[in-house]
Amino acid sequence: MRNRWIRFGCFLTGFNYGVISACSELSTKRVIKYTSALLIVCLLWSFIGFGFTNRYLKGEWYTNVTASLIMVFLVIQIERQIILSSKDNRLLHLSRLVIALAMALIGTVIIDQILFKDDIAKKQLMTMDIEVNNILPGRASELRKQIEDINKTIGEKENEKKMINDDVAKHPFVTAYESQTQKDTSKNVITTIIRKQVLNPKVNQLEPLERSIIAMRKDKMKKDSLLLGLRPAIESDLKQNVGFLNELHIMYSLLSESGVSLAAWLIWFVFLLGLELFILVSKAGETETDYDRRMKQQMELHFKRIELLNKQA
Repeated sequence: MRNRWIRFGCFLTGFNYGVISACSELSTKRVIKYTSALLIVCLLWSFIGFGFTNRYLKGEWYTNVTASLIMVFLVIQIERQIILSSKDNRLLHLSRLVIALAMALIGTVIIDQILFKDDIAKKQLMTMDIEVNNILPGRASELRKQIEDINKTIGEKENEKKMINDDVAKHPFVTAYESQTQKDTSKNVITTIIRKQVLNPKVNQLEPLERSIIAMRKDKMKKDSLLLGLRPAIESDLKQNVGFLNELHIMYSLLSESGVSLAAWLIWFVFLLGLELFILVSKAGETETDYDRRMKQQMELHFKRIELLNKQA
């Protein structure tokens, strides 16, 4: 079981298992130490990646798991740069310090927004009225304008309908003239004008006009309903469309107003920063082991082989 753990640790950290298995217990303990520290960081960032994707990207479970694995992969590759580097590479260590500060800050922001989501929701409700009051007048004004236009059109249609009804009531029938042509025995064309009473043709305009008025009234009722429910609709949209930056702004307000929230945020930041720097600090304080000497010996042997090949060439 211990050999399997060491083999797994070598896979994570990038150490050569064949060389480690032939080295002293000190080198083996170093692999175990780095493996444990790396697993802690990976576990933390897998949770951060999963939570961020689930909360803000609205991903399915497989998308969340994929994001979590990607974060673990990135963390392993970053930490390997430190684990496999030499102690004298100060520029690399400095860059890792900058990355650790950035990662600790990002991790703290995401974790706090997940852990304090209920507090953020309460704060959001307090500030929602201000946002609604900013959005409501514009949308309400547009709806009222549309309702006024519909009322105006309905009034015009009603007047037109009344005029037609009055005309039909006064003149239910109108005189129509119809001409008929025929030829007599001498083949002369004779035109006969026939006068008859027919139903007023304006009656046919009433039915489509009534349908148009009914459709506009239905449209007006819908817009009236929208106007009455406009405020709840805006509040619902604001609740559903809560983004990362919006919650970040609310979180900033909470931290600036509450010393307890700021203290909790700082505790998480220091904790994450300590985890991020754990491997870097361990690397800075370690001593040379037989594994390092074996690596140097292999390098020197390769250099000698290259020199010999150059001389033979």
